[in-house]
Amino acid sequence: MADTAVMSASPVAPATDAMPVRRIVAFFFMVVGMFMAILDIQVVSASLAEIQAGLSAGSDEIAWVQTAYLIAEVIMIPLSGTLARIMSTRVLFTISAAGFTIASALCATATNIDQMIIYRALQGFIGGGMIPSVFAVAFTIFPPSKRAIVSPIIGLVATLAPTIGPTVGGYLTSAFSWHWLFLINVVPGIIVAFASWTLIDFDKPEKGLMAKFDWWGLLGLAAFLGSLEYVLEEGPGHDWLADESVLLFAIILVVGGVLFFYRAFRASFPIVDLKAFSNVNFAFGSVFSFVLGIGLYGLTYLYPLYLGRIRGYDSMMIGETLFVSGLCMFLTAPIAGILSNKMDLRIMMMVGFFGFAAGTLAMSQLTADWTFGELLVPQILRGVSMMLCMVPINNLALGTLPMNRLKGASGLFNLTRNLGGAVGLALINTILTNRTALHTERLSEHVNWNNPEAVSRFNSMVANNAAHGLDGAAAATKQLANMVRQQAYVLSFVDVFLLLTALFGLLAFATLLMKKPAKVAGGGGH
Repeated sequence: MADTAVMSASPVAPATDAMPVRRIVAFFFMVVGMFMAILDIQVVSASLAEIQAGLSAGSDEIAWVQTAYLIAEVIMIPLSGTLARIMSTRVLFTISAAGFTIASALCATATNIDQMIIYRALQGFIGGGMIPSVFAVAFTIFPPSKRAIVSPIIGLVATLAPTIGPTVGGYLTSAFSWHWLFLINVVPGIIVAFASWTLIDFDKPEKGLMAKFDWWGLLGLAAFLGSLEYVLEEGPGHDWLADESVLLFAIILVVGGVLFFYRAFRASFPIVDLKAFSNVNFAFGSVFSFVLGIGLYGLTYLYPLYLGRIRGYDSMMIGETLFVSGLCMFLTAPIAGILSNKMDLRIMMMVGFFGFAAGTLAMSQLTADWTFGELLVPQILRGVSMMLCMVPINNLALGTLPMNRLKGASGLFNLTRNLGGAVGLALINTILTNRTALHTERLSEHVNWNNPEAVSRFNSMVANNAAHGLDGAAAATKQLANMVRQQAYVLSFVDVFLLLTALFGLLAFATLLMKKPAKVAGGGGH
């Protein structure tokens, strides 16, 4: 009986097709808050060099501007469901919006890298409470008849924000300074916090649950997810367990994981309710969300990396080249919403994953000379496919859950997407490093005096450099070595895109293994 009481939901007024304007406006401001929190994951990625110079940070320290945010956020996301039940959505979202705003302002005032890391961790942890709350509310207060509208909205924000993050960040840094990466949050954050406190009335707090709060479970959760994020972020660049710090956090990860899962199944009020995975649709949807995270964050990372390292583009040029994906997501969102009401969701996801596979297959023809024109079709396929996958996955995973599981399940669902991105980036970086070394070795074997083409190219370079008053042989040797390294790097990108093609192709067929979801969804439909 105690467990049943704990898992019962706060009373929520049944939703009808006629939505009160107050709730629609409240939801709009919540979406704005979620957009800011997700945008800030990637908004610094194109401006790390400027932040590093401004804070006089070392090259090994500056990556923590992004890592600190990710580690803190990934801990808060699954925790938010429990906090929302104890505090109510209104209180949690208001505190999250206000705290995120204050932390953003503090980031802009940072004078050294230590301050920045602390402020970014605060920003990520507090802001992380806004993301799952929006997903839970979307499937709680809106009836199924409105699902074709709200699901594309939250899907668009969850995918568009990290996609355009580098573009927005590059523009702000170029036009103003890196401080505006954070100051841009202040005015919207104040408005969102005020609107949240004034308008949100979706549920009531269950303060009695605080007495059952699982502090040991929280410790295990923080150790497990925080260490997992650290290992995935730092492992690829430090030879994984060969590095002492990565090994230490891997041990903490295992210990924290054991403690967390033990408490999750034994505590009367677990910090995270894993029973949502007993719902087949939610379990499948979470797996697809994990893979979607690989596609979302992996491709958002790969495109700018290619344009920056191979093409030599700056942050503004990268943003201008990659705006197509964001535009396609925006234009496809309403179409995806309509299709989700008319198509079998499994077929819709299949089309989306095949679209992803087609885009990455096209990228497997990559050369060192590709520009906007060659990247256009892969970007269109990426943007359209993202929305064709995201909307049905949201509806499948969350739309059929009962309301008493939505808050906790929303945190788990968003966690799977973020973890997919973290795992994907770690694997991508590892593959790029290993394959670049392999391709460099193989290409170098062909650059020798027995290869007439290589000798001819070398002699041509010598003559050209000598004509410009340089040491012909030395300069030509350096140029040839750079060409080999560049080509090896391009070939490693091709390898990654081929692996992603296989992954998305397999997922497309995996959709056929699912049971056809029911037409009438749960959540707000009750």
